[in-house]
Amino acid sequence: MKRSKKGSFVERRSYIRIQTPLSLTYTTQDSDQVQNVITKDVSANGVRFESADKTIKITDTVEIKLLIPDAKNPVHAKGAVIWRNKISLEDAAPFDTGIEFVEIEEDNKNTFLKFLCDYLYKWGEDKTKCGK
Repeated sequence: MKRSKKGSFVERRSYIRIQTPLSLTYTTQDSDQVQNVITKDVSANGVRFESADKTIKITDTVEIKLLIPDAKNPVHAKGAVIWRNKISLEDAAPFDTGIEFVEIEEDNKNTFLKFLCDYLYKWGEDKTKCGK
């Protein structure tokens, strides 16, 4: 977040982040090795997850499969790694990784957006049911 002139913080994010664990698999353009992770949060334009994968780099393009609860098929998307932060100073510490969606397959967009809308609707009704 960045500071405004009066000292208050201004939110730079375009979309609300939903803190929910979803199964996600990804591969990078340089590797066919499938990495399995759990999301920390998702939004309409990206996802954040923790990974021990030391080969993934900022600007890498990744192929993603995101498992949405009750959906018949995973959401297939392409994304760009836009940030990575080591979780601690330990050598073996994993990284938090931020992916910005570049493309979501057309037949998956509705599934993904419906999930986000349903989640936000439930969160508005009862915040305790949505992990907040």
